[in-house]
Amino acid sequence: MAKKKKKEKAQRKKQKKTTKQKEKIKKETKKQEKVSSIELEKEQIVLAQQPVEEESKQKKLKRKFYEKELSKLQVELVRLQDWVKNKKLKIVVVFEGRDAAGKGGIIKRITERVSPRVFRVVALPAPSEREKTQLYLQRYIAHMPAGGEIVLFDRSWYNRAGVEHVMGFCTQNEYEDFLAACPIFENTMLRGGVILIKYFLEVSLEEQKRRFLQRIDDPLRQWKLSPMDIESYRRWWDYTKAYDRMITTTDTALAPWHIVHSDDKRRARLNCISHLLSMIPYESIPFETPKLPRRKRKSAKDLAEPRYRNFIPELF
Repeated sequence: MAKKKKKEKAQRKKQKKTTKQKEKIKKETKKQEKVSSIELEKEQIVLAQQPVEEESKQKKLKRKFYEKELSKLQVELVRLQDWVKNKKLKIVVVFEGRDAAGKGGIIKRITERVSPRVFRVVALPAPSEREKTQLYLQRYIAHMPAGGEIVLFDRSWYNRAGVEHVMGFCTQNEYEDFLAACPIFENTMLRGGVILIKYFLEVSLEEQKRRFLQRIDDPLRQWKLSPMDIESYRRWWDYTKAYDRMITTTDTALAPWHIVHSDDKRRARLNCISHLLSMIPYESIPFETPKLPRRKRKSAKDLAEPRYRNFIPELF
């Protein structure tokens, strides 16, 4: 009996020791957790105090996401097209901006899935000798929309405030007269029932240089380069001054400028198209599904086979 009691006492002592050791371990772990939480809080405070990255450092949109969102916007553009035709609306969208800012890319995505009879693109060349003798705005008035049309100007009458002024293609008096007359001209358009939307695409100096070099090296893009583009690269600050005055002078309450950051082409396209859709109230018009009629039966007078035989070679 005495031996059993001794064994039980020894076991109890061991159990007490183990419980004490466990309690010590728990206390130490709690201390470590407190220290680590304090360190994490300090790190979070330091990170919060650091400056936020600029928009230019944002990650580029993935192609799948971009194409998915673009297809959604293009569906809405088709609905807008039906609404414009139904209500006989007259819409003018002006695209201005620096060279290589991405104006053509946005216009291409807008017109990709719609009818060219509704969405008309106007990209006028340099004026002819006859057009130089006309009123300056005369050549642009000829391209204004009728009811049920949307006209996209890939550069517009604002050439006078930009390239013509910087390159000396107009006199100082002609330049000043244009800036004074432009808001009056646009108000006249608006009173005539035209919806006018103006976009200016802004690209950074570094991104413009990268795109110019890309065009120089790529044979598929070399056609985009012109002597005027190269000269605009050299005269960056002259154009900056000209565009600044152009926007501040012609930015009115009825016809304001909308600036598009275009360093990231995909973001710029999605942002610009979604903004364009938000600027024109429209509704979805239900599609009336037509029924295909029966073909007429072949008569004795009909040809058995077509007469044309000059087919092109089928190489693919």
